[in-house]
Amino acid sequence: MLDSARLLADAGCDFLICPDNSAHLAWNEVQPESPLPWIHIAEPVGAEAQRIGETHVGLLGTRFTMSGSVYPDALAALGIAVIVPTEADQADVDRIIFDELIDGVIEPRSRGRYVEVIDELASRGADAVALACTEIPLLVTPDVSSLPTLDSTRLLASAALTRAIDATRTSKSR
Repeated sequence: MLDSARLLADAGCDFLICPDNSAHLAWNEVQPESPLPWIHIAEPVGAEAQRIGETHVGLLGTRFTMSGSVYPDALAALGIAVIVPTEADQADVDRIIFDELIDGVIEPRSRGRYVEVIDELASRGADAVALACTEIPLLVTPDVSSLPTLDSTRLLASAALTRAIDATRTSKSR
């Protein structure tokens, strides 16, 4: 990540993003050495949850993301609780990502299984669900989810676009 950050800084970038949720597990090690500021992937997810008034976010992603501190730490700073699936549900979510979604395989039974996991998160108090893996939105769309969906990749891209536009406006007004 740091090698890429240095290359992008040398190319003239103003800030950085990384759409890989699992890579954010190294966030605390990367930030002190980074030549540029980053937008943390969980921050736009938390901002969107706040905007729509949700305070308990279910988390779907790889097993590393679901069991890691990336989302719990970032969302807790915003007063948002994170609810993770049960171990059995986490195993299914992770398996479907690696056995199907990364290869572009979209199975109706897998969509049904994700919907079950989302419904179970809702029964435990989740009022929104973070789709914290690039591929999950291929399977889970807002129309099949019982909870509002927070697509980490799209929210990060939107935050980056907003930041870039704001920086352009600021530089033009000088």
